[in-house]
Amino acid sequence: QAQLVETGGGLVTAGGSLRLSCSISGGTFSAYVMGWFRQAPGKEREFVAAISQSGTRTSYGDSVKGRFTISRDDAKNTLYLQMNSLKPEDTAVYYCNRDGSFESVVSGTTFFWGQGTQVTVSS
Repeated sequence: QAQLVETGGGLVTAGGSLRLSCSISGGTFSAYVMGWFRQAPGKEREFVAAISQSGTRTSYGDSVKGRFTISRDDAKNTLYLQMNSLKPEDTAVYYCNRDGSFESVVSGTTFFWGQGTQVTVSS
């Protein structure tokens, strides 16, 4: 059974940076499109970023474009999300997901999700 585990969350002041990681076990990491979502209290889950199997195609949510960068290291079976210029509105639990379809990852209609990591940005 595949498992996704997110790490790297924490408390940071506005304008700071964090790098999230998502490791996968029990599956062939390189075969999947990978993505990040986030969910703030009282809000729906929001698409953040996605990356194709080859890493050549990426997509970002409008609220994070130009500030966040998604990347992957297939040798380490790990997905990353570099978050710069953080804002208080970036505060949320961040989840990674994976699927064979880019569209499914972006839409969030995927079966496999991690447990999430909390990111809190103070003003």
